[in-house]
Amino acid sequence: MHLATIDIVVVVAYAIAIFVLAQYVSREKAGHRKDTSDYFLASKNLPWWAIGASLIAANISAEQIVGMSGSGYAIGLAIASYEWMAAATLLIVGKFFLPIFLKNEIYTMPHFLRRRYGRSLPILMAVFWLVLYVFVNLTSIIWLGSIAVTKVAGVNQDVALAGLGAFALLYQLRGGLKAVALTDIVQVTLLVLGGLVVAYLTLDRIGAGAGFAAGFGKLLHAAPDHFHMILKKGDPHYMDLPGLSVLIGGMWIANLSYWGFNQYIIQRALAAKSLDEAQKGVMFAAFLKLLMPLIIVLPGIAAVMLAPGLPKPDEAYPTMMRLLPTGLLGLVFAALIAAIIASTASKINSIATIFTLDLYARFRGDRTQAEDAEGRGIEERHLVLVGRITAVVAILIAIAAARPLVGRSEQAFQYIQEFTGFFTPGITVIFLLGLFWKRANEAGAFTAAVASVVLSALFKSVWASLPFMDRMGVVFLISLALAVVVSLVTKPQPGADTIDARDVRYATRTGFNVGALAVVLILVVLYSMFW
Repeated sequence: MHLATIDIVVVVAYAIAIFVLAQYVSREKAGHRKDTSDYFLASKNLPWWAIGASLIAANISAEQIVGMSGSGYAIGLAIASYEWMAAATLLIVGKFFLPIFLKNEIYTMPHFLRRRYGRSLPILMAVFWLVLYVFVNLTSIIWLGSIAVTKVAGVNQDVALAGLGAFALLYQLRGGLKAVALTDIVQVTLLVLGGLVVAYLTLDRIGAGAGFAAGFGKLLHAAPDHFHMILKKGDPHYMDLPGLSVLIGGMWIANLSYWGFNQYIIQRALAAKSLDEAQKGVMFAAFLKLLMPLIIVLPGIAAVMLAPGLPKPDEAYPTMMRLLPTGLLGLVFAALIAAIIASTASKINSIATIFTLDLYARFRGDRTQAEDAEGRGIEERHLVLVGRITAVVAILIAIAAARPLVGRSEQAFQYIQEFTGFFTPGITVIFLLGLFWKRANEAGAFTAAVASVVLSALFKSVWASLPFMDRMGVVFLISLALAVVVSLVTKPQPGADTIDARDVRYATRTGFNVGALAVVLILVVLYSMFW
């Protein structure tokens, strides 16, 4: 299928508008040269609406829209637990994690580890995150995005792959995080509107023109097995989503690691102008997460009726897009491109941030070492340049690695979860102990990191019947116990812990508390309806 002229006009207009907007918000006042705070943390001045929108834009990309819709086609609504439980997780992040991070002026997750544990662990984790971001996340985003572009627009997939990566790079290369975050409200608006259009029109077609409700009722009747949130043993997809573990088990480990300790997500909140703004932004994102399954999972389930027998589940969403009329197809296609570009740009900026500030600057010497203002200015501009070069190198590697690494996967979203599940238990242990138990030390943290990988590999090999989500929960508990024991029997390094948790304000404002109660009640209703 090829786009009609009007569809192409819509997509080109979007691309030009968002690029111009990104360059506009990247501008600096006369005489001011961009420094690392400007480039990597948007001058620490982001408002709540930019934080919330950017959290969603960074999270919702091709790996969610295409990948999770594909899982909706194969598994059903149960995959929506990743979205709905994320809303609850964001409440925890806003209330308990952000107060400590912002009070201590943390700018990256390795920076927190260096302040809390010492110099060795953050280097190890920085290298790990760079490998994960480049070879797993970034490759998945642009690969799945290229699938959508190829299916809908008929563009050669290699051309689509290179084009998406290049545009995302150029879009944020000048402004860094500010260019990404301040344009994400446009990206998210387009994403939500486009997703709602796909959901409405696909269900309207199922209902033979009788509207969304009629189509949903018909779909519910025709595919009842696709509308259970809690899968029972014996279900063919139980290994992916093992029953109650999505509510009380391993999914919490994955979500806490992703939303609380993942640089390219939490970076937006670290750039907030204040703690209150950060918490309002997180609450905004939580409400948007409640809406996401309607946009990215429901079209995949609808494809069960409208396009049965697809060769790969990941083709579900692009196939549904091909059902759209001319004009609307261009709008929805632009929305998909918006999501891909926003998430890719966010990932590129986080890769540049970690490499530049946590590795390059560390080996070069402390970036505040320059003795005068002119020297500091030169050093800051040098680091911004290094960040931009890193961004270019990262996207080139991802483009080259996407096909051999992700192209063979049947369900890319599940591939990502399975791979990261080897590391997330250890990461969650390290940060939770670092935040809330002062006796934890670097030896205990290293033990948790090693145990997480070794035990995950061991259990996957000798206990193959254990679902990976349950495996994460078991590995988390064992790694936590080992980290506590090792911390107790080894002496902490003097002066290693410089995190100040005294007088941290965990009490939240009335608006946050009311919003949190509303999110929890909505989740209770949703899980009760689709148990």
